[in-house]
Amino acid sequence: MQTILAGDIGGTKTILRLVEAEPSGSQSSIPRLTTLSEQTYPSQDFADLSPMIEQFLSQSGAGTPPQAACFGIAGPVIDDTSELTNLSWSLNARRLESEFGIHHVALINDFASVGYGILGLDKQDVATLQAVPADPKTPIAVIGAGTGLGEGFLMPSVKGYQVFPSEGGHADFAPRTPIEFQLLDFLREDMKLDRVSVERVVSGKGIVSVYRFLCSLGEHSESTEIAQVFQAWDQRTEPVENLVDPAAAIAQAALQGTDPLCQQAMTLFVDAYGAEAGNLALKLLPYGGLYIAGGVAAKILPLLQTGAFLKAFQTKGRVSPLLDKVPIHVVLNPKVGLMGSAIYAAQLSADS
Repeated sequence: MQTILAGDIGGTKTILRLVEAEPSGSQSSIPRLTTLSEQTYPSQDFADLSPMIEQFLSQSGAGTPPQAACFGIAGPVIDDTSELTNLSWSLNARRLESEFGIHHVALINDFASVGYGILGLDKQDVATLQAVPADPKTPIAVIGAGTGLGEGFLMPSVKGYQVFPSEGGHADFAPRTPIEFQLLDFLREDMKLDRVSVERVVSGKGIVSVYRFLCSLGEHSESTEIAQVFQAWDQRTEPVENLVDPAAAIAQAALQGTDPLCQQAMTLFVDAYGAEAGNLALKLLPYGGLYIAGGVAAKILPLLQTGAFLKAFQTKGRVSPLLDKVPIHVVLNPKVGLMGSAIYAAQLSADS
């Protein structure tokens, strides 16, 4: 039995969780985790992670330092150090070990933490789009549209799975239809780009770009409600967290079926999302499962369940039948990354 500190660090908010980890009894299985305490903090209210940890441990009543800690970070991590893009924090795992008397501290990319979190999901944490048996001897793929597009994979090993993040979201956007070729040309010109990454389309920002592109075609009129959302967002006279996110507004209007332009935008987005998920699956053949994480998927689940996502995923020419055997799940648990940080910390401590 050991106490674990897990964190999910973002530019807007940071979630800290104190967890009790108990070995599962099998070397290759993840530990049993019990949450002791959890708090969410506005990241900008703290000059560094250290005072936040100090406050959290004090509030949680932890009498002794945790045995291990892991923090998933929305930004690059090199040799257990990170300079956060949207915060003036400079993090170093060795410094945190020394400050708090924690034996093992790890900093990992936030999408790597999502990969570890996949291992701890229960049936109620996912919605299945393609229900076929999983092969535990094969890779697991993870893709997630949020602010950007994360892609990664898990490889089976003697001790379970190893998690590997990637920069697949920055691969080239590959248009498949006439309207997607038009979208590619629009993005090149509008953003003054030599190349367009798939993240420019399959992400929250991508939803906005797709919408703006369709507006430029003039086939459907923009509603007053969405126009006001964009106006408030572009002028930004108050903090972003107090405003309605345009991507969320577009998705919600599409879900309600009240706005033809938003519906068209989300149809194009879902098609591109499914196609890119299929591209990732072709490269990995993840018969252990493909998990759709990120901040967008769970919020637009009904749109993913119409069949359009799966059709785009499977339409890969002569090799299409290979993808019929890939289990596909949408991750519904919004704290899968936090769970993954706890799992990684527990394994880190157990391996030492």
